[in-house]
Amino acid sequence: MSCDHAPVRSAIGAALIYFAFGAITTSATEIGATFEKACPFGDCSAGIAFTYLGEAVIPTGYREADIEFGGISGLDYDAATGRYVALSDDRAERGPVRIYELDVDVSANGLRGVSVLRHLPLRDEGGMAFGPRSADPEALRLGADLFYWTSEGGGEAQLPPSVRVSSKDGAHVRTFDLPGGFGPSADGSSGLRDNQAFEALAVLPSGDVLAAFEAALQQDGPGPGLTEGSLARMVRYDASSGKPKAQYVYPVSPVPQSSVETGKAMNGLSEMIALENGLILAVERSFAEGAGNTIKLFMIDLASATEVSDIPTLTESSERIIPVRKTEVLDLNGLGLKPDNIEAMAIGKARDGSEILLLAADNNFSGKQKTQFLAFKMARRGP
Repeated sequence: MSCDHAPVRSAIGAALIYFAFGAITTSATEIGATFEKACPFGDCSAGIAFTYLGEAVIPTGYREADIEFGGISGLDYDAATGRYVALSDDRAERGPVRIYELDVDVSANGLRGVSVLRHLPLRDEGGMAFGPRSADPEALRLGADLFYWTSEGGGEAQLPPSVRVSSKDGAHVRTFDLPGGFGPSADGSSGLRDNQAFEALAVLPSGDVLAAFEAALQQDGPGPGLTEGSLARMVRYDASSGKPKAQYVYPVSPVPQSSVETGKAMNGLSEMIALENGLILAVERSFAEGAGNTIKLFMIDLASATEVSDIPTLTESSERIIPVRKTEVLDLNGLGLKPDNIEAMAIGKARDGSEILLLAADNNFSGKQKTQFLAFKMARRGP
């Protein structure tokens, strides 16, 4: 593994508007601008605030150990090292299926840069490198001496989606059991929608692992559109056995803006991370051709959600189904930022001990996109 460093400078803009209560702003482009959601769900003990700390960019084409860096779709913080780990969604076409180790220079004074330290190849069940297009990495979380990560599946090979466990040296440990009806079907009438499967992953305070689809299964209704949302399934796993324990419904919002031209417009659940109080932060990532990305963060609560494991088709069920509760807590575009394709999120610590929310964009290895990091200091009220 190479230990080459790629220091990247942060980009800082301007424009801050102060209100009577704190530094609440309609433009988060200056370091220190703060946005607060005082009482999510009407619960002021769940209050959360985000203070913008800046942007860092690694341009498309940068190489580490002679392998192109990019495709960052998963991100987490390693408290033991003080560094971040990032999963590339490269399907073993530009290099091995791999996890990167990153050094993020961030404090309450701002995000100064991101350095790529090395990469760790992941191996398949036979101890070998994954063959081209045999895995589709998307989400990443750290466990106790383990990596949990998802493979989205689908595509021409009709791969089933999966949640995998690897050791800290990249060796395969286990693959979680996939619930029935989740895999691709030959006629497309059931199972995953291509490129909309296991996109988000969280480790709950209980130790359970929660994996979520980006949008609805074929049998559960349509994908997100301009006039309707989509019902994405979340699967709660027992981490030690890999057995599903429960399923919930996440209501993906409608596509927030149409394409400028006649091209595509989409929205989906791209990432989530658990908070200590049992709530979860989730990212919805939208793209409209000619208009760009819209990125919103939501707080969600599983507590009152219906367990839907035994409901094969959500839209045809006669049962009363209550989805997870969600409330918007941050709109990046509404703050004046220009987010790229945000697919990864981590909560970590800055060098001064501040709690940091770090977001990362998947550049799709495209010269028209960038590996973008956006940092926020988080403040939480607690009970």
